[in-house]
Amino acid sequence: MSAAEGVLSETYRSVAAAWECDVMGHLTIAFYFDRFTDAAFSLIERLAPAKAPPAAAWRSTRLLVRYQKELRAGDGLFIRSGIIGRDGEAIRIAHELARPDTREVCTLVEHTLTPRDLPYGGHAEQRRVLAEAVVPWTTPGFDEIAPPARRERMIDSGRDRVKAWELDERGELSLSGLVHRFAHACLHMCSAFGMTPDYMRAERRGFSTFETRLALVAPPPGAGDALLVRSGLIKAGNSSLHMLHELSHARSGELLAVFHQSGVHFDMEARGSAPLPPALRERANGLVIA
Repeated sequence: MSAAEGVLSETYRSVAAAWECDVMGHLTIAFYFDRFTDAAFSLIERLAPAKAPPAAAWRSTRLLVRYQKELRAGDGLFIRSGIIGRDGEAIRIAHELARPDTREVCTLVEHTLTPRDLPYGGHAEQRRVLAEAVVPWTTPGFDEIAPPARRERMIDSGRDRVKAWELDERGELSLSGLVHRFAHACLHMCSAFGMTPDYMRAERRGFSTFETRLALVAPPPGAGDALLVRSGLIKAGNSSLHMLHELSHARSGELLAVFHQSGVHFDMEARGSAPLPPALRERANGLVIA
């Protein structure tokens, strides 16, 4: 049993589907984010019911995620959530994702949501109730990240348009739609220093994410909007890689979201980290932007 069990309440329960898993053999990180959204809205609805549905009243602005154990196709999962604080008008929610069979905690999340402007008002009472529902929470800790100093080393790692099927109930690009683009950008970043698809298939290696930080700095785009992703390496260690991805409107250049992704060079057979070959590490360090 985790320290949070009995404090946080269950807000989501499902299974990792085979079609949600990636070439690394585990649940694609983008599909975690739909679940975090569902869990947050379920918690708000339970604690402070209101006329406006949660999606109309709140939008996600920041998610800090620590992936501790991988989930594979067929694994059951459930999420416990609770309000853990306020940042001005925003609320912070903790999520703890665990497996129901083992009770093992797989993922820890700190999720910030900001109130939307409603034409008919009515937020005040809901905000008051949520602010008074704070529960204890011990953060897993998220260290400071060095800002990029050599942006000229960043690469184009994604260019496409928002599809209608990627939209959420508000008609905006969903969190999973955002994160799918960053997951694809990660593979372009890996290829840039020699960790190519051919290398990964031949050596039975991959990339496994252990931490992400998503910040939405502007309202999400809608169907048909053209998007551009640029990526850079913050740090390359013995087996770890820390990346920065930035999503912008392709036409205007407006920055929409920033995504920090940390993971390891992954042994697909042993299901654990493996040291980067020296040649790959040397090439990776030549691309570092911090």
